[in-house]
Amino acid sequence: MRFYQADPRLENYWRGVILFGKNVASYKFALAHTLYDLKQPDNDLITLEALAVPFVRHLCAHLRHAPKQITSKSSEFLEACRQFNAGEISEEQLIAITVKRGFANVIDAFHNVNHAEIDKRFFMDERRSHKGIRLTENFYQLTENEQFASLKAETDARWRLVEEAWAMNVSRNLIAVDYDDNDKMLFSRQSGRRVTITSCRSSLNGYQKGRCFYCFRAIGVTGGEENLADVDHFLPLMLSEQIGNLNGVWNLVLACQTCNRGAQGKFARIPSITLLQRLHDRNEYFINSHLPLRETLIRQTGGTPMLRHSFLQNSWDTAKFALLHEWQPAAQGDSLF
Repeated sequence: MRFYQADPRLENYWRGVILFGKNVASYKFALAHTLYDLKQPDNDLITLEALAVPFVRHLCAHLRHAPKQITSKSSEFLEACRQFNAGEISEEQLIAITVKRGFANVIDAFHNVNHAEIDKRFFMDERRSHKGIRLTENFYQLTENEQFASLKAETDARWRLVEEAWAMNVSRNLIAVDYDDNDKMLFSRQSGRRVTITSCRSSLNGYQKGRCFYCFRAIGVTGGEENLADVDHFLPLMLSEQIGNLNGVWNLVLACQTCNRGAQGKFARIPSITLLQRLHDRNEYFINSHLPLRETLIRQTGGTPMLRHSFLQNSWDTAKFALLHEWQPAAQGDSLF
């Protein structure tokens, strides 16, 4: 995948698992959060019993607000989680069931993306020899990465997006993900009722590999960071009368504060044609990711790469005619997407 080839660092292999791995159950997200919790610097072996405690805690917490956590009609393991939430079984019973049933597929499938295993493993399966998994040096290096905190937020954002798609039965009723510019959140509508999903920053950051869309400067997505990203409209929102749905995900990018608000920032100028191609490439990452951003982008921009490219080009031509001036900042890092 070009996602790895352009920047084959560990955090992007991890992002590949979270963003592009097949989603038939939310266990992948729960396992990722469990590994965030259990870095264990003094012992790289994590037994299934130790793994089960945070793993099932994350799943039970999500089940309380999103009852659908799997695409199949039923799951004995998830039913046990629901029974625990209802007070019908004890935590000890739930942990025993989790050890027996909770990891049946997720450990095998975690490193598989697009029907093949990624080149970097973050743990080894040692269930037969040591009744657990063993963290690799790749995972420990990942935890020391400056973007590690962002990876946690990205995982939770992706989990919530997938939950929302399942809740709306995306196969029959394609989810439309919209953006609120006031609170910087993504939301959808169910039966006329607005449902807030997750942070726009956390949802988009992984696809941009933690970098400013325009100049590739490192950005953050968690509150309090000096380099906190701005959510920017690639084509300025002032053109809403000429171009439809500029609040659509297709037109949203994360920008550093220098590009978005600095003295030499974009403001009312039009990003260059080079940056337009970059937007197309970024949006194709959405398309290659599983629901719901894929479905949203297809609805907003077209069902084929050619149609999507034409949509962007026509929108850019309209914006250029209205605002005239192009803009592109000096690169502050390597081209990563």
